[in-house]
Amino acid sequence: MAITSGKGGVGKSTISSNLAYILSQNGLKVGIFDADIGLANLDVMFNVKIRKNMLHVLKGEARVSEILIPINENLVLIPGESGQEILQYADAHMFERFMQDASELDDLDIMIIDTGAGIGEHIQLFLQAADDVVVVTVPDPAAITDAYATIKVTAKLRNDIHVIMNQVRNEKEAVGVFNKIQKVALANIGSQLSLSFMGKITQDPKVALSVKQRALFCKEYPSSLSVRDLEAIANKVVRKMERNVLVESHNSGLSGLFKRLMEHF
Repeated sequence: MAITSGKGGVGKSTISSNLAYILSQNGLKVGIFDADIGLANLDVMFNVKIRKNMLHVLKGEARVSEILIPINENLVLIPGESGQEILQYADAHMFERFMQDASELDDLDIMIIDTGAGIGEHIQLFLQAADDVVVVTVPDPAAITDAYATIKVTAKLRNDIHVIMNQVRNEKEAVGVFNKIQKVALANIGSQLSLSFMGKITQDPKVALSVKQRALFCKEYPSSLSVRDLEAIANKVVRKMERNVLVESHNSGLSGLFKRLMEHF
């Protein structure tokens, strides 16, 4: 599942990290891959130190097992680098060695890819390779415009996109803004696009406070409304996984993700 946004500052990485944690608490084996270009910050979200990342693996300077950062029993952080730079190093020989090395992560139930913001080509590669794409936005005119631009570009690659409305006052505001985006998309992109409302996160000062404290808000404030909102989204993800046919083993995990990425070259 790739989580993206049209612009920065809308809470994409906060949602990615907290959603990954909640899913791991539900017993799923979760990997979260930091694919944010030049702004990789999941180490801050999880309050961990990163010494080496994916680029070191592709350069042959580290093994996959050496860069993985366990967050809890079911959650592992995979530190990334610029997607563009990662793929520059993925020549056939190096890539084959990496694939064998990454196979230890093929038993993951779900991998969340925290992409960069915007519509760059390298970001689109991750959106095309993922099973599901989630666009995060807030009820701000500039953010909504940028979210629509992301949806429009991504619709050229796939016909199913999910939307999470963050920092909303209530369900009514979230659904109202989503309906406006959906109406514009229907008129300009066409009915072949399935744009679905995945859920909302209610505006909560505790969320911003937890980011400053380098903590997950779902751990610090488990009874808050924003956590209940994200738990509802996590339940949708679990139900969708249960309904879908399981991904074949050779397409799962980290090596499966990079196999898919390389198919688009």
